[in-house]
Amino acid sequence: MRIRAASCWFLLLAGIAAAQSTLTPVPASPAAESAKPMLTIPAGTSVPLSLKQAISTKTARDGDPVYAETAFPFVVNERVVIPAGTYIQGRIERVQRGGHVKGHAEVLIHFTSMIYPNGYTVLLGGSVENTPGAEKTSMKDSEGTIREDSDAAKKAREAVGGATTGAVIGGITNGGKGAGIGAGIGGVAGLAVGMLSRGADVRLEPGTSIQMEIQREVQVDASRISSRREVIVRND
Repeated sequence: MRIRAASCWFLLLAGIAAAQSTLTPVPASPAAESAKPMLTIPAGTSVPLSLKQAISTKTARDGDPVYAETAFPFVVNERVVIPAGTYIQGRIERVQRGGHVKGHAEVLIHFTSMIYPNGYTVLLGGSVENTPGAEKTSMKDSEGTIREDSDAAKKAREAVGGATTGAVIGGITNGGKGAGIGAGIGGVAGLAVGMLSRGADVRLEPGTSIQMEIQREVQVDASRISSRREVIVRND
């Protein structure tokens, strides 16, 4: 009887151990991880993006999120590595408004992650290489700072225009002497306008074309790349 009871306990413990082994997930071995089909996006790769929201140096703040979408697929060895419609997320690192007399409006954007249509997310380091879809902007440095083109010439024209108008009015009212006085008054008025008005802001509209440069090599799992968006159907 004792032998039979011991046998029953042994079988019971063995069954419990077997059940636990089936419920406990087995971690993937390093060899299995290294066997994943990885694809490499080389550093320096240019990816065309379409901006998803408006950005203006008038309202933007450091740390604000930036959302964009790839406008064209990127291919490596006849394999689509970044499908069109992949979401790109980033943030504003620095923003500066234009000065009253000098100084350009500037905004620095860095891209931080890439979200594939099926939800697969990859971290990346990306900067703005160019803004072909934005008017009156230029790239300031290799960091990717977007700068508003200078409007100093416009302010100078306004000052000269004020001086000319003052000269005409002064000449009519007080002869030649009045022309000189009017020119001085007009010049001062033009300078005052320039001092009070800020330089133009950088403004990027939704849909603006942006060229992103990937700053460091990025590894992606080829088995998790999808070129189609997954649609979830709900049955209410």
